[in-house]
Amino acid sequence: MKIDIQTRVFAANELAAAENRKYLDSKNLFCLNMISSPGSGKTTILSKTITDLKGKLEIAVVEGDIQTELDAQRIRNAGASAVQINTHGGCHLNAEQVAIALKKLEIKGPGLLVIENVGNLVCPSAFELGEHAKVIVLSTAEGDDKPVKYPATFAKAAAVIINKIDLLDHVDFNLPRVRADIRQLNPKCEIFELSARTGRQMDRWYSWLLENTVS
Repeated sequence: MKIDIQTRVFAANELAAAENRKYLDSKNLFCLNMISSPGSGKTTILSKTITDLKGKLEIAVVEGDIQTELDAQRIRNAGASAVQINTHGGCHLNAEQVAIALKKLEIKGPGLLVIENVGNLVCPSAFELGEHAKVIVLSTAEGDDKPVKYPATFAKAAAVIINKIDLLDHVDFNLPRVRADIRQLNPKCEIFELSARTGRQMDRWYSWLLENTVS
């Protein structure tokens, strides 16, 4: 019975995700599902991206958190529309929640929609939301063992952002090993090494976004 219930949950989510993808395609919105542990710097990356690409790319964000609208407000302060989803204990967003949020967003397209998932490297990767690509954010402060600890998550990523490279001299983080671990799991994955706080090497990330959204 437990397996049957789980199967029905995933099947219903897949149907809702497919509908979300149809909606996004109709609006010409490239959608990213951004996944990471708490504190990796997802919201800082998004805020800086919104500020720096203002006038070049229309961006909207769906924010997932257990509680509060703090991150959604940061996104709005940066200049983009944002809808907050509070899961009240849930460890991930699902496609039905995203469908409701999409109806509230003020974005016409073409452009970029980012779903900032609940901070967690396990559950969010198992639930499709209708996105076109998954982006994993890993900060140098978290340690360099995350790709081998969470291989299924990194294997599904179209891109991995290694954030907080400005801290490399102050943390125990083997960057070449992390690159190699990611490549072994996912040879086609794009890897961006940057610092959202300082702006270092953000340009490659911006170029990738623009290549995928601006025709």
